[in-house]
Amino acid sequence: MTRKYFGTDGIRGRVGIAPITPDFVMKLGFAAGQVLAHDGIVQRPCVLIGKDTRISGYMLEAALEAGFAAAGVDVMLCGPMPTPAIAYLTRALRLQAGVVISASHNPFEDNGIKFFSAQGDKLPDEKELEIEAELDKGMGCVSSEKLGKAKRLDDAAGRYIEFCKSTFPNDLDLRGLKIVVDAANGAAYHIAQPVLHELGAEVITIGVSPNGMNINNQVGATAPDALVRAVRANHADLGIALDGDADRVVMVDGDGTVYDGDQLLYAIAATQHAFTPLKGVVGTLMSNLGLEKALKRLGMDFARANVGDRYVLEQLKERGWLYGGESSGHILCLDKHTTGDGLVSALQVLSAMRRAQKSLRELVSPLQMYPQTMINVRIKKGFDWKSYTPLQTAQAEAEKALGDTGRILIRASGTEPLIRVMVEAQDARIAREQAQRMADSLI
Repeated sequence: MTRKYFGTDGIRGRVGIAPITPDFVMKLGFAAGQVLAHDGIVQRPCVLIGKDTRISGYMLEAALEAGFAAAGVDVMLCGPMPTPAIAYLTRALRLQAGVVISASHNPFEDNGIKFFSAQGDKLPDEKELEIEAELDKGMGCVSSEKLGKAKRLDDAAGRYIEFCKSTFPNDLDLRGLKIVVDAANGAAYHIAQPVLHELGAEVITIGVSPNGMNINNQVGATAPDALVRAVRANHADLGIALDGDADRVVMVDGDGTVYDGDQLLYAIAATQHAFTPLKGVVGTLMSNLGLEKALKRLGMDFARANVGDRYVLEQLKERGWLYGGESSGHILCLDKHTTGDGLVSALQVLSAMRRAQKSLRELVSPLQMYPQTMINVRIKKGFDWKSYTPLQTAQAEAEKALGDTGRILIRASGTEPLIRVMVEAQDARIAREQAQRMADSLI
């Protein structure tokens, strides 16, 4: 069954345009209250609401609070906090659900709503469908004596800082490292620096002055040039860039080289495997072929999930594995957290460096990333590209030319009338040529 409102990471869109309007979000709070909180186990269900630093968060927080209250659900407010912090706090406080108001790496004009279960997991598709079904029924209100109340969780930041530190080995520290951290003017602006400082690092911060409208604006994981400049200017050893809601990370070494999610996942998994063998790692359809081959050389299996960290999580749980992630910097370490966490992932990379006594460059050096070419081809709505003969012919020829030295991925955009044609190959020229040939067949 197709979801009407939920995408791969909650409900997201431009503020003021459906569905990100105060009336819809209030109805969403009521519907979610009906599905997530009223399980019959607790008499007074309670949910946690957090947000990033977007100016629209105030409005949407109030709307959600009203919706939950109308459903007879108590609300706990924690203000600006990383998305993974809400997952942790929901579980730690034994609440019935967690809600995050954030559009992650999107510009400030956008916003969104995503949910966590009582276990700190992203909601499965079937739960999202249940919420959508409740939305279609319209909004009601419980009797006055059953209305929900709201209170504030004042020590949320301190609780989460201590949790992050607990994921770093007790016998190690970060003394002697100068680290630049870029919080993207987002939800981790008051979290990342204390965590790294209390573990012993000398910390320089950028992107820690949110004003409601500068989240992800030329800073953060989606704009790493700012971090590269800061690392070089301060002669730092490393740089860590988070996105607006701090669930993804990229890192930079002292030379200014940027390391993406595939490379960081390799550093974590390969080091862990050397101490405690791992059965396998989960990536996505977009994970670089070089990552798959490098992990297999070490004796680990590699599985590909659909794009989206929720699908990586599903595969990990199904297979009983611990580590997975996306090229974008969503990394899951299920021995440390229930969801992707940019800061916790960075700490696992730092832990790997300390345990292996190697630099980030040295940790990642066995991984040879394959050159990748991506071409977006605009199509007419309803075009059946999967059965289009010229594309099928071009793809067959490309697969023959690549053999086992490359990989082809053709997929439709989830948000635009585009077909994305991607080719990876050991030879960058061949990747470009084959991708262009398939793209041309669609024109």
